Order: sequence, then C-alpha cells, then structure tokens
Amino acid sequence: MNEEPVARARPPLAAPRNDLTDGEWHRLHPATPLLRGGIFMVAIIGFIIANLRERLIDLFIGEENYGGDPIDTIYERGATGWALLIIAGVLLVILVVFYLSWRTHTFRVTGEIVEVRSGLVFRSNRKARLDRVQGVNLTRPLIPRLFGAARLEITVAGQDGNVQLAYLGSKLADDLRRDILHLASGLRQAKQPAAPPAAPVDQAPVDQAPVVDGVPAAHSAFGGFASARFQEFRAPELDPDAAPPHSVVRIPPRRLIGSVVLSGFTVFLLLAGISLIISVIAGSSGWVLVAVLPGLIGSVGYYFSRITKTLRFSIAGTPDGVRVGYGLLSTSSQTLPPGRIHAIEVSQPILWRRFGWWQININTAGQASGRSSTAVTGTTLLPVGTLADVEKVLQLALPGFDTDTHRALIENGMLGGRKRDAGVADFYSNAPARAVWLRPFSWWRTGWAVSGSVALIRRGVLSRDLILVPLARMQGVRISQGAIRRRLRLASAALHTVAGPVTASLSVIDVDEALVLFEWMSTGAVRSALADTSHHWSRTTPPTQKAAE
Repeated sequence: MNEEPVARARPPLAAPRNDLTDGEWHRLHPATPLLRGGIFMVAIIGFIIANLRERLIDLFIGEENYGGDPIDTIYERGATGWALLIIAGVLLVILVVFYLSWRTHTFRVTGEIVEVRSGLVFRSNRKARLDRVQGVNLTRPLIPRLFGAARLEITVAGQDGNVQLAYLGSKLADDLRRDILHLASGLRQAKQPAAPPAAPVDQAPVDQAPVVDGVPAAHSAFGGFASARFQEFRAPELDPDAAPPHSVVRIPPRRLIGSVVLSGFTVFLLLAGISLIISVIAGSSGWVLVAVLPGLIGSVGYYFSRITKTLRFSIAGTPDGVRVGYGLLSTSSQTLPPGRIHAIEVSQPILWRRFGWWQININTAGQASGRSSTAVTGTTLLPVGTLADVEKVLQLALPGFDTDTHRALIENGMLGGRKRDAGVADFYSNAPARAVWLRPFSWWRTGWAVSGSVALIRRGVLSRDLILVPLARMQGVRISQGAIRRRLRLASAALHTVAGPVTASLSVIDVDEALVLFEWMSTGAVRSALADTSHHWSRTTPPTQKAAE
C-alpha cells in the first residue's frame, strides 16, 4: 500500500526515459509472472495430458478408447459445467496471484545500493552495496529470449549476497548492467542513454494510425516483434563496440567440442563401458546393467549440455573489466570488474598435452548462483585455449602484467622445470632434490616466484598447473611442517584467498626457502594492498595517459 504514491508519481514501466538508476522504485518485465511460473504451468499441462492420454490417443491415432478417462466420468455424471467453472476459477486465482506478485516485486538503483523488494505474503528485502560488487551477470534463457527478456544478477562479496532481477527487457538489462558498473567504478552518476532523435516536422497527427511500409502498424506489430527476436538470436553476446577487436579471444567450436570429449568424464565412461562388456561376456551383466546403463544414457545429456552452454564462448576486455560470454540457445555474459579476481589457475590435463590446450579457472569473492550460471562457466575464464590465448587472457585479468619478463615467467611456469629444460634459465625457486621422497614425479616442477605485485606457483606433472595470485587480493600465508618434512628439512606453503576452485599451495619447499616466501608474501601483500586502486577503476589514470605524461 505504501508503494502507490511512488507509483503514481513515476510509473515504473511508463517513464519517458529508460533511466533505472534514478533512485525510484521500478517494476520488472510484464511477462515476469509467466516466466517465473513457467515450471508450474508446465507441470499443470503435463498432469492434464497424463490424465487425457486415452482421449488423445483416440483423437490422433484412431485407436479404441479404453475408458477410465476423467473427462468421460465428468461427462457421464453431468458435471461438465461445474468442471469448467472450477477450471476457470483456478486459472483466475493463478492469474491474480501472479499479477499481485509482479506488483509487489520492485527494485531501485541509487548511487550506493541496488535494492529489491518482493513477496506477497512473506516480504523480503535484499540490498547489494555497489562498492562490494564483484561482477554483473546477464543471462538470457531460451524461453525469456522469446519474450525479449533477460535476467540480471549482481554478485557481491559474501555468502548468498547476490541480488537478482528476473526479468527485465533485454535492452534495459544491457543498459542497467552498464550503469551499475559505472556507479560501482566510482562515478557519481551513471551514463545516461542518448537522447531520442527529434520527430520530423511533417509527423502524422497523433490520432492517425502510423503506417510502416504501406501496412498499418497494428498489422505489422507482430512481424516487428518476431524480427526483433530473430535479430537478438543472431546477435553476438558481446557487442562489437564494447571491446577493442585485438582484446577479444574466441574459441573455435571444434576445439571446444574436442576438449569436452577429451575429459576425465570420457575416461570414466570408457572404463564403465569396458566393465559392462566384460560383465556381459562373463554372464553376470544383470547388476552391472542396472548400475552402469543409466549413467551411460545420461552421459549423452551431459555432453549436450556442456557443449551447448559453452559454444560461442568469448572473452574480451572492456572499460569496466573482463567480459565473458557463452551459450547457444540460452546465453550468459559475465562482467568481472578490475581487481575482483583473487586467484588464477592455468592448467593442462594430460589428455590435452598433445594439442597444446590449456584451461583457466579463477576465484572471485562472489560467485554466481546456480540458477543463473553453471559451476563450469561461473569460475572458468577460458575453457580451452592455446598458449597465445592464455597470454592474452592473463593480460586482461591482470592489467600491467604483460611485459617480456612477465611472459617469460608465464611460459616458464606452464612448460618449464629443471628436469625438462636443463641449461635453460629458470625464474622459479624450486624444491630441493631431497623432495623426491615425497613427490617422486613432480618435485622438479614445484616452485614459486614473485614479480611485482603477483605471486606465481608452479606444480604438477600429469596435470600441469600454474597459479597466479595478486598480492593485493591475498588474505594470508601459511607455512607448515610435519614430522616427515621436518626430518627432510622441508615444509609446505599455502597462500589463502577467497574460496573457489583454485588452491594456491606448495606441497614441498625447502625450509629456508619457506621462510623467504613467508617474508616476501606478507610484506608484498601489505604493500600491494596499500597501493591498490582497482576498486575505483574509473578514477585510475589510463596507461596511455600515463605514457603521454
């Protein structure tokens, strides 16, 4: 009731300009009740079809009706009118509940927060502080795309602190993402949309129906809506004007499909298939079929989901951070502002080594919720790429980490090691030879280095790993030593960051080197945190301007 004066002063969906950052309360897309209740409606339709299966078979195939249909029972008892009345009443109640839910679901964006109020019986109020924004995710599921709607999610630091706006008009969602990122960057006002062009002098009177290509607009409205939806499906997830072309990294579909096929899941399927064949030959295939066959059938859906959700994957640098876009039928794009990446892992599974493919995963303080992003894409910055792709993506994720020395450190961390590169300069402090007792195959690739404000950790043989941690984002360093390591004068080290798939740890390191690492990391973290200005990236002087000065 207390929202009505605000609604009368400024109708949320009838404002003369599309400014959603004016601090006023606005409503979501009018189709939101239908889109949010879609699963409920599908369940009702499925229930009706299940109960009318005999009548549907008789209608489409011409087979004999076996009876037992609820419609027949209602008709025989003369209760058709009451049944229609009940159905109409249920539909009316559903429509009223959906409408009231939409009316009470409002949001506003100010210079400090994004706030959402929702709930009809049980009210909820969620706020996201703009200075704690870790990213803005824009998702366009298949069905909402047909209505020209999109879901916007603002991820913030903390557990379950994300704020979701589902759903907004597709163009409004794009503009609102841009404005939220501008406000979070330290700008006091969001960029305003361009003013609409002035109407021509010989504009038709307002009471005359406009004409488009000789056809009244009323007749061409549906065609225009369908054309707009078709163009949205064809349009790339990344606006070509949003990022310089040289900063865009794209993944060929063949490489993406090959990386999914050459995965650990495929190895598991091969082992399961071999066990199934052996059991059939041995004559004891009953329990194996029950245990393995459903998984083999479900693997088809797994591959289809992984491939379709990561097709059209692109990474680009924008003025407001790294933009990651992916998806074929349902699309998503994630914008990570500068300074929001806490740890980076460059890894190469053994099955990818022959092709020279690598993957990049990250840790951020606020991960996208499961409703808007899968675990695979939510923490993956590069699903699969070459060495050149890795270097370009790392330059986007770590601005300024792009000199020749930095590139040599990255390449040496990914491919180097004393055992392989004998006689070649190694920039890492490696584990001593006595570490072979604890890491017989990987001790020679276990090492660490620090360059400027970034710490690097190299490890692994079967799966090569290179960990990069911005010291300004590091939350602590730990050195530990058990009885066996004490006997060998070894220790283990760990750099603490926010939770995520990346773990920055060294299993073996010389005890004297461990003390040096502790000193470098602790002092470097304090120094880098004091000098860090990435949380207000709009106030940072661009590198080109610094060079000119």
